[in-house]
Amino acid sequence: MEGTKQTHQFKTEVQQLMKIIINSLYSHREIFLRELISNASDALDKLRFKAQTDSHILGTDTELKIRITRDKKKNTLEVADNGIGMTYDEVVENIGTIAKSGTAGFLEAVGAAKNTGAVTPELIGQFGVGFYSAFIVAEKITLTTRAAGSDKGCRWESAGDGSYTIEEFTKENRGTTITLQLKKVEEGDQDFTDEWTIRGIVKRHSDFVAYPIVMDVEKTEPVIGADGKPDKDKTQKVIREETLNSMKAIWTKDKNEVTEEEHNEFYQHISHDWNPPLAHLHLKLEGTTEYNALLYLPSKAPFDLFSHEQKHGIQLYSKRVFIMENCKELMPQYLAFVKGVVDAPDLNLNVSREILQQDALVRNIKKNLVKKILELIAGLEQEKYETFYKEFAHIFKAGVSQDFENRDKIAALLRYKTTKSDGKWVSLKDYVDRMNPDQKDIYYITGESLTSLMNSPHLEVLKEKDIEVLLMTDPIDEWVIRDLHEFEKKTFRSAEKGDLDLEKTDDKKKEGYNALFEFIKSGLGEKVKDVKLSTHLKNSAACLSGDAYDMSAYMEKILKAGGQEVPPSKRVLELNMEHPLLAKIKAVFEKNKEAEILTDYTTFLYDLAVISEGGKIDDPAKFNKMIGKLTSGAVDQ
Repeated sequence: MEGTKQTHQFKTEVQQLMKIIINSLYSHREIFLRELISNASDALDKLRFKAQTDSHILGTDTELKIRITRDKKKNTLEVADNGIGMTYDEVVENIGTIAKSGTAGFLEAVGAAKNTGAVTPELIGQFGVGFYSAFIVAEKITLTTRAAGSDKGCRWESAGDGSYTIEEFTKENRGTTITLQLKKVEEGDQDFTDEWTIRGIVKRHSDFVAYPIVMDVEKTEPVIGADGKPDKDKTQKVIREETLNSMKAIWTKDKNEVTEEEHNEFYQHISHDWNPPLAHLHLKLEGTTEYNALLYLPSKAPFDLFSHEQKHGIQLYSKRVFIMENCKELMPQYLAFVKGVVDAPDLNLNVSREILQQDALVRNIKKNLVKKILELIAGLEQEKYETFYKEFAHIFKAGVSQDFENRDKIAALLRYKTTKSDGKWVSLKDYVDRMNPDQKDIYYITGESLTSLMNSPHLEVLKEKDIEVLLMTDPIDEWVIRDLHEFEKKTFRSAEKGDLDLEKTDDKKKEGYNALFEFIKSGLGEKVKDVKLSTHLKNSAACLSGDAYDMSAYMEKILKAGGQEVPPSKRVLELNMEHPLLAKIKAVFEKNKEAEILTDYTTFLYDLAVISEGGKIDDPAKFNKMIGKLTSGAVDQ
């Protein structure tokens, strides 16, 4: 039996409101189906909750589900549920709220919620935004509903053209059915009556909804013969109901109930990575802040890890309904490789559910997740940790600069090879624990390869003093050390910058070289900042160093390779007065300060220092001739 149909006019602002919803609120047309399924899931949740105290409310209709029906001939799409349903008054209050409030009221409510940090999913339902998103694809929407426990139904209908109608309506079963008269499909548009289009949307956006999302599909099956067995030679077309979503929201299960196989399958599903994960973190937090999280550490870095388009691996759900991927608000950049799901029913979202608001609740969840991920990494057994570090160290180390709150925890997870580690990784704590009793600093050196660093002349005195040196070959280590500065109150000190002050200097002998050093400095001109006695060298004749706060040669090289303009920087030429070459050059200098060969040797010493740190010299041919003269005893001039 149908009652009197009432027609209500939208306020004059409603067309502007529709433009906001259709053109601004959602970035993808298919999102409407996610919203309708989400509403249906909420209705089923409410019914299931009410059934806890009213066992008769379900009656004989106990199989809760969401049904999608598509009709190509009529160009319609229908989403139905057997949930809690709505009364006539509830339809007017809930579905009609936007129509009654108009743009001004809606935007005022959203603005006020943003100011108080309380833009919640409930606000979305209150204003019917999710429901109205269907006008993105529909030229007319018909909603029929009957509340559980009621004998009367209701029908609401609108073409979004300035008015809607509402009337009492006879509906056989409880629940809500929404029928969309779809707009004509334009070239390039998705066809929402196509089976595989619907399958794809459900898989992407509603795969883990707790209730079956079913649809009738056509299948080809063998004909059953008279003997009751399938006839392989005869087939028939039949219509079968099929469940489109997996409902495997394993993050909601007890972590002890989830098998390794299920973890691997789920990880592959969300990451599209066919390698098994290295480790996982399964959290269920209850109390003031409630959320479930299931996060994974990959065993292999994705190909786009260092790309500007690289995405964060966190997917956000609310009550098992997909909200967004690439959720940067819940995981910092240095942990962007972490994959997984966070399901938080009370997260503050904007009205489109697509842009997470920066509020206290979000920051609290992020803080807890980062803490737990760092604990997970710290707890990895050595082999797994080294796998993780090999794949992700470059991006992970950036946390020292990005996350001041967790800087010490990240520092404790750093690993380096050293002059004493025989190719093995060493933590900073291990380094500090085995420092010499009188050693005050943590020594390090940066460069392109372990081989060049191990043989660097800058390490000669340190090696003689049995002091371990961290070998840093990752470009980001330059920034790590700059921002970390110290570890366990031990200051980082470059092996190639500043005076090491590890040996006493023979002042009288040093004084004897002052004139020669001034001559060499004058000859090199703008190439060097100074020429002085080396505190680094033991066996080599020359090296280049910087003052304590100068940019390292490796840093300069990195910046130039990246296309950055680097201000000209002059280095210090350090000379080893204990080296036989210096003694012989000094003898030539004292014998004849005007000897032409001194100019060649000045250039030779500088080139020698440049080559020792992996640099390129200006005149390789001239350097080659000087090597020939030296080996033939030409220095005896």
